[in-house]
Amino acid sequence: MITEDKLIHVEVVYALPQAQRVIKLAITPDTQVHEIIEQSGVLEMYPEIDLKKNKVGVYSRNVKLSATVRDGDRIEIYRPLLADPKEIRRKRAEQAKQEALKAKAESKES
Repeated sequence: MITEDKLIHVEVVYALPQAQRVIKLAITPDTQVHEIIEQSGVLEMYPEIDLKKNKVGVYSRNVKLSATVRDGDRIEIYRPLLADPKEIRRKRAEQAKQEALKAKAESKES
């Protein structure tokens, strides 16, 4: 039998644009991340989570599903990016360049 003093406390977090779900658990120190996520019930609450696709981390550092955690750790399940940040920056730079060329052309006409 596992006694309370042999357990560690962790949180499983899944953030959506409008809300954040935080689930607190008491687990044995040798429990792996994927087992903790399964025990939390978050996979049933949010069926869109696919641990084969969604990355997970502890305090913003990616970890493997087979990793173990320490007392007080926060396991985060990351949603996929909607847009590539590099592509967004490239488009912004191109738009700024076009606006600068347009402004330059307009100032020559004046």
